[in-house]
Amino acid sequence: MLLLATLLTATLSGDPQTVQAPAVPTPDAPAPAAEAQPPQAEPKDQKAEAKEPPTPPHTGIRTLFRDLAADFAHLPSRRNFAVLAVGGGLAAAVHPWDDTFNGRLRSHYDVVNTSFSAGKYLGNTPEQIALSLGTYAYGRIRQQPKVSHMGMDLLQAQMMSEIIVQPLKFATSRERPDHSNQLSFPSGHSAVTFAAATVIERHLGWRKSVVGYTIASYVAASRLHDNRHHLSDVIFGAAIGTVAGRAVVHHKANEWALMPARVPGGVALLVSHAR
Repeated sequence: MLLLATLLTATLSGDPQTVQAPAVPTPDAPAPAAEAQPPQAEPKDQKAEAKEPPTPPHTGIRTLFRDLAADFAHLPSRRNFAVLAVGGGLAAAVHPWDDTFNGRLRSHYDVVNTSFSAGKYLGNTPEQIALSLGTYAYGRIRQQPKVSHMGMDLLQAQMMSEIIVQPLKFATSRERPDHSNQLSFPSGHSAVTFAAATVIERHLGWRKSVVGYTIASYVAASRLHDNRHHLSDVIFGAAIGTVAGRAVVHHKANEWALMPARVPGGVALLVSHAR
């Protein structure tokens, strides 16, 4: 997970680009010479870059908590309801296998069982918060607003997922498969890691979020292997985390600004694309 946090801080770079459109010549004035156009990005790159949200002017602690309160207003949306509906439907569909599925993940080989041991730590809320704080602090100390913005959104998404998950645990009072307590549904480990993965996807695009979603899936599988959750618990927890990440990073896909400017011999239209 530390490797993932390092990867996030290293990939958050780049400044807004400004592309100057060809000048429009005025009457009785010679047309300016054609200027070389910068190379265009590949369509796939453009799509990924368009997903990166605009960096806010302030990323301090006060902004973090103020924005978290405002982010709850973005929870009710058609797409978020669709994610929860799919997650709830899948959780209900697998419910008949809740009592038997976990045993299939346990192996007679110690190396297989040991490979799941890190999941309970990677998906634990204090560890996740610490990694997000590290990303946030790195951006603040190194004066890299995009990095601190990323860390701030990770913190907000993880706090939002916990605010949603904990009341549900007490309201449903579902017994864990290991009979340790009645806080099984939904999985907090699954929710907090999928919230982080979704924030990464919304900031950096799906290709750079593969590692995050892989770790989140591994954490969810480890909770089943350790017999701490039912299959339906981790599925609905993943849906909650996804919705929390989407509510926090609610930027538009593309942001363009047009501005006319005088140039020798005519007028140019400056097109600015915010990344």
